[in-house]
Amino acid sequence: MTTPTPGSASEPADLIEPHTLRRTVLTVAGLNFGYFWVEVVVALAIGSVALLADSVDFLEDTAVNLLIFLALGWPIARRALAGKAMALLILVPALAAGWAAVSKAGDPAPPDVLALVVTAGGAVVVNGVCALLLSRIRHHGGSMTAAAFLVARNDVLVNLAIIAMAAVTWWTGSGWPDIVLGAIIVVVNVGAAKEVWEVATEEGLAAKALAGEQLEA
Repeated sequence: MTTPTPGSASEPADLIEPHTLRRTVLTVAGLNFGYFWVEVVVALAIGSVALLADSVDFLEDTAVNLLIFLALGWPIARRALAGKAMALLILVPALAAGWAAVSKAGDPAPPDVLALVVTAGGAVVVNGVCALLLSRIRHHGGSMTAAAFLVARNDVLVNLAIIAMAAVTWWTGSGWPDIVLGAIIVVVNVGAAKEVWEVATEEGLAAKALAGEQLEA
């Protein structure tokens, strides 16, 4: 995915003001952070590994959109530090969900199906709204806003998978569908945290290289 350059044929005709971009991604970050806590509380209450793992997606989206917000105003060195902090922030609940999956494997009791469906349904709504908001700016903020839109859109599919898993749980009366789906989401989220860390590391190296060039000049 490439970022359009000024004057290129792929550049949007109507540019969006920076404050509009920042307000949009900050709103999306707030929605994701708020629903992160909803999913965490419900997941712990009903013992759902998949829901706990999915809550990390909301934290990841919070981090990504905050990084976009900061990228429009912070120097690259500070963005790199913020990126690494957010990668660690994503990793902590992901590892907690992984531990929950391992612990629950010894006693695979099924989670409350109704609470699972209602919470995952709410997640579909939140991610759908975020995807709609980001769709309006995805061509105006470079590759990061485009990626944020795609992540929000794909998260809707994950939420629908959880609802489908709830149906399987109800049918089988087993907690294993929840554990298996939760483990899959955990692996994906650990990979996402790794990618955020790597991007932040690259930005940090670029900042050092730029500082060295300025000193030589």
